[in-house]
Amino acid sequence: MIRLLLADDETMIRAGVRAILATDPGIEVVAEAADGREAVELVRAHRPDVALFDIRMPLLDGLAACEESRRAVPETAVAMLTTFSEDAYIARALGGGATGFLLKSGDPYELLAGVRAVAAGGAFLSPTVARHVIDTLGGERLTKGAAARARTDALTARERQVLGLVGAGLSNAEIAARLHLVEGTVKAYVSAILDGLGVKNRVQAAIVAHEAGLV
Repeated sequence: MIRLLLADDETMIRAGVRAILATDPGIEVVAEAADGREAVELVRAHRPDVALFDIRMPLLDGLAACEESRRAVPETAVAMLTTFSEDAYIARALGGGATGFLLKSGDPYELLAGVRAVAAGGAFLSPTVARHVIDTLGGERLTKGAAARARTDALTARERQVLGLVGAGLSNAEIAARLHLVEGTVKAYVSAILDGLGVKNRVQAAIVAHEAGLV
């Protein structure tokens, strides 16, 4: 069962999101918050598997709440749920430790798939957000590709293989099954990859994987 905290200052939005989540028997909403400060406190109290934060909330916005929650309870994965897809929001959310970025205007399936992906240790970007990121990187792709390849060259062959699967959105369990490894070994590889690349989370590692052509 995936235990989830939902934070949004709009009561109707929370009700709608909760109704979508209720269609998946494997997801349980264990707490709700109407502002960012309350959301962080509830993450500390409930230690959910996933915290789903709106970006624009009173007292503490979702981006700051994400950063505080990740510092306080690093085992809780954070996904952002918003109507906004501007570069600044995406960059700060990913830099703050979020591993999911979902749009309220997206298909309900994206919400369920995103929650399951981040709960399993993977990453999920709404297709609209992913397309925007790819388009934004387009003009710099060759330069970034060369830089990314230089960074991944420092990894072992097995680490590059695991990184490619992280970039493809696979969870640790899925990577373990694909490579016939135990999940603990995959976790160790992922930690070594993050350290080797100098990145904070799987989303940032996945971006390097795409830039390096490993996916």
